[in-house]
Amino acid sequence: MNRIRRVFGRGCSSIPRLGALGLLLAVAGCSEKSEPVAAAPPQVEVTTVSVQAVREWDLFNGRISAVDAVDLRPRVSGYVERIAFREGDEVQKGQTLFVIDPRPYREALASAQARLARARAAVRLATEQDRRGQALVKQSALSREEGDIRSATLAQGVADVNAAVADVATAQLNLDFTQVRAPFSGRVGRAMLTLGNLAQADQSVLTRIVSQDPMYVYFDADEQSLLRYIEQTGAGQRPGVTNTVRVGLANDTGTFPLTGTVDFLDNQVDPATGTIRVRAVLPNPERKLTAGLFARVRLEGASETRAVLLDDRAVQTDQDRKYVYVIGEHNQALRKDVSLGRQLDGLRVISAGLAAGDRVVVNGAQKIFFSGMPVEPKESAAPARQASAAIPQPPLAQ
Repeated sequence: MNRIRRVFGRGCSSIPRLGALGLLLAVAGCSEKSEPVAAAPPQVEVTTVSVQAVREWDLFNGRISAVDAVDLRPRVSGYVERIAFREGDEVQKGQTLFVIDPRPYREALASAQARLARARAAVRLATEQDRRGQALVKQSALSREEGDIRSATLAQGVADVNAAVADVATAQLNLDFTQVRAPFSGRVGRAMLTLGNLAQADQSVLTRIVSQDPMYVYFDADEQSLLRYIEQTGAGQRPGVTNTVRVGLANDTGTFPLTGTVDFLDNQVDPATGTIRVRAVLPNPERKLTAGLFARVRLEGASETRAVLLDDRAVQTDQDRKYVYVIGEHNQALRKDVSLGRQLDGLRVISAGLAAGDRVVVNGAQKIFFSGMPVEPKESAAPARQASAAIPQPPLAQ
């Protein structure tokens, strides 16, 4: 021990008297002192938040439906003689689609016309007989009873003519019904009966037609949304709200390119699902919509307001709390608790906790280990709102 003191005593006079191993470690620490290298602050992306004019929309799922749809049935029975359309084509109102064998109905019309001609001839004869009979009655050359018989015969003849006219009209109508025509313009389906098959009046389905322009979209709004709309209306918070809807199909990822107008709200809430049926009208001039398609529907939820919008990547979670990191003085990342609103146009509405001008970390928050940690902020452009987030277009003409 004395030898160790003589060797190292000059540089380490303050070293306590320890065991040999501890003394050697202390000596090594005293002889090789080094300064720790400070780590560079992590680089993070930040953006400056601003208050923007926004309009809230609610998202629902719906289905496209045709305004008019009909299973086409014949009004007369007969064998299919001709199919006058191509399956799947668009047809115009009044266009002939099927022809049922018209020969029996053409003959029935000719027979009815013959009966009408016979009845009219009988009326002409009865008219002359009645005219002469009335003159003879005045001259007392014919009994009054015989004159009344001639008058009654004339009246019966006139009735027979009227009945024959009705028979002719019915026969003509049945003949016209042998040409089955489109009741409205639309797209026709496949032919259910082919040539030579017997079509039963009012029973056999020949084909199906659905209209193309405009189209309906039906969707079910939950009762929470309905009650919120009623409350907002009562509080005057929906003064500028129209019945505008935005619609996107299955391949419109994140976008809603179609615009329509709500024209129907059901009169009761379905107690089984807690929803109410809503319908909107969509123009379909380019035939992009087909009945039965799935649709995502955005309905205007409230009038235009001002709110802070932020990229969802900036929001962190701490159990039941949501927070973001804000760049403070000396480039320190400070934690701020926030209250979140709904998603809007791909961004998150921050209802409380942030103010215009705050610089928020949007990328690299995982590098921050505690509030107040120094960082190297790198400005990032504010995320763009989707094109569909613009103020809605005017509602469609009714």
